[in-house]
Amino acid sequence: MAARRATKTTKKRTSKSSAKKSPAKKSTAQKTPAKKSSGGSVAKPSKKVQDRATEVLRRLKSIYPEAVCELTHADAFQLLSATILSAQCTDARVNMVTPELFRHYPTPQALSVANVGHVEELVRSTGFYQTKAKNLIGMAHAVMTRFGGVVPHEIDDLVTLPGVGRKTANVLRSVVFGLPGLPVDTHVGRLSRRLELTKEEDPVKVEYALHALLPPQEWGEFSLRLILHGRRVCDAKKPLCVTCELADVCPSSELPRASMARSAGSRRPAVGTARRRH
Repeated sequence: MAARRATKTTKKRTSKSSAKKSPAKKSTAQKTPAKKSSGGSVAKPSKKVQDRATEVLRRLKSIYPEAVCELTHADAFQLLSATILSAQCTDARVNMVTPELFRHYPTPQALSVANVGHVEELVRSTGFYQTKAKNLIGMAHAVMTRFGGVVPHEIDDLVTLPGVGRKTANVLRSVVFGLPGLPVDTHVGRLSRRLELTKEEDPVKVEYALHALLPPQEWGEFSLRLILHGRRVCDAKKPLCVTCELADVCPSSELPRASMARSAGSRRPAVGTARRRH
């Protein structure tokens, strides 16, 4: 009898012990959903990087008072079409092509029923003309059938159109709709890394990193000014550091730091001491 009682007591203790351990498993399971996707999240920038971004923004506004999109357009439809054509092509070339394109197809309705062969001939000189012609007609058809003939302004809607990614969507938002949008092209990505505003290579991650550094109302024009600076001064292969007005705050500048400090005058002291090329 004593042995049986001991056995029952042991079972009860084991049962109670298991019951006490159960909540711990449940607690572990509850913690799992707490992990969030890192898709659009970025680490908070350091004060050093924030100060550099603020100074770069200030100087770019002084260097390029007029932040303009160099793609010629009269409305959202024309800018959308021109931006689709600008992939792997210069703005100058696109501006040579679009007048004839819009003469034949001035509206989404007209372009939506265009002959693909004719559109191909019109845009041939921009490169990848078959894909671009297909995307232009598809974009116009989607605008007509899904958006009542009006180019949408929300990024989630714009990126559903053929040939339209986040960069193009942000161009439309910031240039013609006056909404926050920061297009990241090769110039914006390259200069952002050279200025060490971010180390990201992915355009979307670069976009989010710059979001954290700049006020939303500055996003679009900051992108335009950075593009202008990339084209005129900060070339991919031969950056003109000698004449660059950002040299003393650029960690990637090829100029000697001591020389820049002397020539900076009333500018802020050089930010960072690294001399690296990206």
